[in-house]
Order: sequence, then structure tokens, then C-alpha cells
Amino acid sequence: MPKPQEQAWFRAKRYGYGWGWPATWQGWGVLLGYFAVLGLSGVAFLPERLPAFLCVTVLFSVVLLGICFWKGETPRWRWREDP
Repeated sequence: MPKPQEQAWFRAKRYGYGWGWPATWQGWGVLLGYFAVLGLSGVAFLPERLPAFLCVTVLFSVVLLGICFWKGETPRWRWREDP
């Protein structure tokens, strides 16, 4: 019996490159978690420890991009009415 195909958490953008808004509740959870981590790190580190805040921001942005590549549609450049 074939395994049902998983739905992508993030759909590719209609125009340009990358992903648009999340397509599933899992995608929304990841995005909200990302913003929560950034908010908490801002409260914890800013304004005295700016380098630590920037490190956390870069780290979790890379993690978010990795999740988008892993669980999202394959990104490609889209322009005009490309399918």
C-alpha cells in the first residue's frame, strides 16, 4: 500500500524566488516559534548584548531556511504565468 504524499508546509512563491506564507498548521507553528525565539532573545539580550542577539538571529534564521527547504516546495525563480 503506497504511503500518502505529505503536504508541503511552505508553498513556493507565485512570483520570484522562495516561499510564501505557510500552507499548514505545522508551517504556522514553525513561523510563530521563530518569531517567539527572536522576541525572547531581544528581551534577553538587547540593548547591552547586541552581538549575542545577532548570533541568535542568524542561527535561527538558518534553521528556519533549512526547515523551509526540507518541508517546503522546491523553490525556483517564477515569473509571469510560469506553471
